[in-house]
Amino acid sequence: MSEDPYRPFRPRRGAIVARITAVVTVASFVTLAVVIPGEGPFGWGPVDRVLLVLFGLAGAAFVWRYSQLRAIPSPTGLKVVNLVRTHDLEWAQILGVAFSGGAPWAVLELTDTEEVAVMAIQRADGEYGRAEAARLAALVEHHARGGPDR
Repeated sequence: MSEDPYRPFRPRRGAIVARITAVVTVASFVTLAVVIPGEGPFGWGPVDRVLLVLFGLAGAAFVWRYSQLRAIPSPTGLKVVNLVRTHDLEWAQILGVAFSGGAPWAVLELTDTEEVAVMAIQRADGEYGRAEAARLAALVEHHARGGPDR
């Protein structure tokens, strides 16, 4: 049984590190808010402690977003979810896939001369990342030739 070529692309190492970092960040800020002294003229009051926890939660939410990177292929196109922006691309818009210029993630070359990073396919994932880039390149090539499900 062959694997589904349209299964989503997701990073491995980066996602694990992001999740662990988010949990450690929340735990650290909550611990800090509890153990900081409250006595004296410069002591931390309840509002300061709540704001510290909220700051930790905001930082953890941003780091957690890194664990949500993905690229979702379909017979009609590719949805690329990066940290800040989501791109919905049709296969005809994509010319190629590469790890260009030492970039930490795969880059799509588009017909309008723009480039879109696919942060879900990461060089740090080693052989897995290269295999995923090759799978995406094969999908691009398949649809460029007008594959049967186009």
